[in-house]
Formats: sequence, C-alpha cells, structure tokens
Amino acid sequence: MTEEAYRLITPDGHELELPVHKGTTGPDVVDIGRLYNNQGVFTYDPGFIATGSCASDITFIDGEKGILMYRGYPVEQLAEHSNFIEVCYLLLNGELPTASELEEFDTTIRTHTMLNEGMLNFFKGFRYNAHPMAMLSAVVGSMSAYYHDTTDVHNPEHRDIFAHRIVAKLPTIAAAAYKLSIGQPFMYPKNGLNYTENFLQMMFSVPAERYETDPIQAEALDLLFILHADHEQNCSTSTVRMAGSSGANPYSAIAAGISALWGPAHGGANEAVLRMLDEIGDVSQIDKYLAKAKDKDDPFRLMGFGHRVYKNFDPRATIIREMAHKVLNSLPNNNETPLFELALKLEELALKDDYFIEKNLYPNVDFYSGIIYKALGIPTSMFTVMFALGRSVGWVSHWREMISDPNQKIARPRQLYVGAAERDYVPLEKR
Repeated sequence: MTEEAYRLITPDGHELELPVHKGTTGPDVVDIGRLYNNQGVFTYDPGFIATGSCASDITFIDGEKGILMYRGYPVEQLAEHSNFIEVCYLLLNGELPTASELEEFDTTIRTHTMLNEGMLNFFKGFRYNAHPMAMLSAVVGSMSAYYHDTTDVHNPEHRDIFAHRIVAKLPTIAAAAYKLSIGQPFMYPKNGLNYTENFLQMMFSVPAERYETDPIQAEALDLLFILHADHEQNCSTSTVRMAGSSGANPYSAIAAGISALWGPAHGGANEAVLRMLDEIGDVSQIDKYLAKAKDKDDPFRLMGFGHRVYKNFDPRATIIREMAHKVLNSLPNNNETPLFELALKLEELALKDDYFIEKNLYPNVDFYSGIIYKALGIPTSMFTVMFALGRSVGWVSHWREMISDPNQKIARPRQLYVGAAERDYVPLEKR
C-alpha cells in the first residue's frame, strides 16, 4: 500500500491530515484510525457500507464493471480452465499450484473426508426435522472438541491442518445432515471420486443399490462451488474475521460464518427464487407478475434479478447461465417439467423487457443456482448448505489472512449512542 494524505477541515477551522492508502486496484481508503484521538469523534457508517475493515489480497470486486477476481485471476478464466480443488489451493496459498502441488493437495483433501464416528453419533441427537444449516453450524462448531490438539491459531502447521479439514469434511457433514432429514443411512466418502462426485454419492446413494454419478451434474456443482468460493468482505466472511479476531478456535469462527450465511438476506436468495416461481405458478401468469414487479406500489419483487454489488451485470450469472441450460437439457422429459419451463420463459421475457434492461435487472447467480440445485434433486432446505460448501474455502482463506496479519486487532466497532442521558436510580417503592 502506498500513502497520500486526505486533508479534512474540522468544525473549528483546523486542518487535519488523514493518510490515504492505495491498493493494487479499486477505490482508495482514507485511514480514520486516529480521528477519535485527534478530534474526539467517531465515523458513522451503518452496515459498514463505505468502510474498509481490513487490507486483503484475496478477492477483488468492481461492481460497476462486473469484475470478480480471485488472487488477481478473473473468475471467468478460472471457471473455464480450472476446477474447485485448484481454486481452493489458489485461495488458500495465493498462487496456482504446480502439477505436483495440486496432486498432493487433492490427495490430502480426498484422504481427510471421513468424520470421527463420534461426530456421526452427534447427528442422532438432532430432531429428524432439524434444518440442515442448524446441524451444519452445530457440527462444525463441535469439531474443536474432536481436534482440540491442533487449534493453536498461532501455529502455521495447525492453521494448514484446520484449512484442509474444513474443505475436506464439510461435504461429509452436509450430506449427513441431508441423510438424517430423510431417514436414510449415512454414506461414507469414497476416496476414488473427485470432490463433487464424492458429495453427490454421499447425498444420493444408498447401500442397497449401485450409484453412478452423472458427469454433467458433478461438473455443474464444481462450477457453482468455484463461483461461490469467495466474495470479498460480505456478511458471513466479515463474521468469520470478527469472531476469529478474538483468538477463538477457528472452527467456532467458521460456525459463526455459517450462522450468518443462514440469514435470508445473505444466503437464502436462491430459495426465494424457487418460492417466487411457485407463486407465479404457470407460464401464462408471467406477464401479470412482470407487471406487478414494475408497479412500485406492489410488494412483489422479481427474486434472483439484479444485485446489490454488481450494478450492470453479475459476472457469475453470465458463466452459470450456460451451465443451467446444459443441466436442464440433460434431464429426461425436461419440457414436461413446468417449473423449469417457467424459469426459462421468465428469463427470456425479462431479458427482452425495456423496463428491466434500463434498470439493469438481469438474472443473477442466485436465479440460476436455485434452478440447478432443483434440477439436481437437492431440496430447498439444502440450498444455503450448498452455498456454505463453496464459500467455506473463502472463509478459511480470510481467517488465515486475518490471524497472520501482524497488525491484526480484536474487532471492536463503536456506536452512536441515542439512549437516555445520565439519570439517577429510583427505589422501587418510589416508582
């Protein structure tokens, strides 16, 4: 980072210089760290919308231009040429691996997918209808009880072991949560399968029958995991950093991130897409609902269209759109599936409508990911779990970056107090 100075004229007429940090690309950042000591005031930024909470070299987003890069590599290139395991290595280590490094990393992940049997017994304590995200958060939080001998956050070797365990074991935990919800036996991982093939067989195979993984489904899932791997300082990633800043064991920090992701405003958007499609119900109703979406006085909104960060287009949606069509076209009797027919017609009409074009309300990654998950037979209750599987490596990468930063401090935001002024206690009998 290079520095310049930002000159601020204070209310009493004095000039105050604040350092300006310049990153590799993107907006400059004004360092207000000494503002309180010099002026006795805090900055006010609800939701930290305009606040740079840290310096990071992991992910860059330019919402105006539709740019998403992992470690400097455009996500379009990674989606076309890479796979999720290689992207995991890139995010965790900062560089693309050599062939031998990738082979070693892939072997490490494949051979650490099994869970301690005590963890599997843990699942049996949950109600049969427990939400999979509740189980995911609880079981990940419990991992520190099983691996407590390698949770020294200041030990680089322990940090590596933790990273590999999260990436390797989270699909096994997620699949076990699903199996519990439908009353089927847990399926153990198979080291001969790649990451997404293994997850699909743990989800959908049963002991009584032979299971063959559909290569298109495995490819689609791998692509979705790449596109969800990281997204800068979003709510769940910031939560992981904040929880980890206290020095808490890393599994509890990831469990906190999972809980933050569970919120419908963060990880539940693709579920909302399916609910919207159910509400529309039929292709014949699309025009009616498009009109409702244009009516500012109507509460109906098109879910899965537009994005808070991307103002022109979501680069991930451009990539996943083709895969969504590939998955749907591979399904038997796809034309007889009303939900998918409805989704494709809605996409077609919205992309041609001047209102949505002018307001940049394009289908985003959540629109297509929900459709793909549905096509793969994954229930809506598992959609946010799928998001967590892809995002887990981003969380781990940010935690490792945060915990190894020599300037790292425990997170401690301040506030604008608007409560009662000082007042004296009144005894109960006089109230």
